[in-house]
Amino acid sequence: MNQVVIVGRLTQDLTVEESENGVKRTSANVAVNRGYKNVDGIYETDFIRCVFWNGIAETTATYCHKGDIVGVKGRLQTSSYEKDGETKYSVEIIAEKVTFLSNKKNADIKTVSTDD
Repeated sequence: MNQVVIVGRLTQDLTVEESENGVKRTSANVAVNRGYKNVDGIYETDFIRCVFWNGIAETTATYCHKGDIVGVKGRLQTSSYEKDGETKYSVEIIAEKVTFLSNKKNADIKTVSTDD
C-alpha cells in the first residue's frame, strides 16, 4: 500500500500550468514540523514536495496561498534524472485529496479530491 498523509504550511503561492493536451498541474513544498525537538531544543521542519493535478490543482491554487495550512493525502512517487553524470533521485507526493485547514481570508474548512 502506498499512502501518505501530511499536514503543514504551503511555502509558496501556487501557479497552475496547463499542457498542450489540457492537463493542469501545480506543485509546492509543504513545510511539516517534526513531532520532536532536536538536541538544541528546536523543532525541525521537513519541506515535502507535493504535486497537484487537474481539479485539485485549480481549486488549491484558487483557495490556498503561501502560509496556509493544508492537509494532503496522496501517494509517494519516485523519479530519477541525470545531472553531471550522476543519477539523482527524488520523491514527491501526488495529491489525491487536499483539505484546506486554515487561511487568512476564510476560516471554513474545505476538502477537494480526485473524485471532485
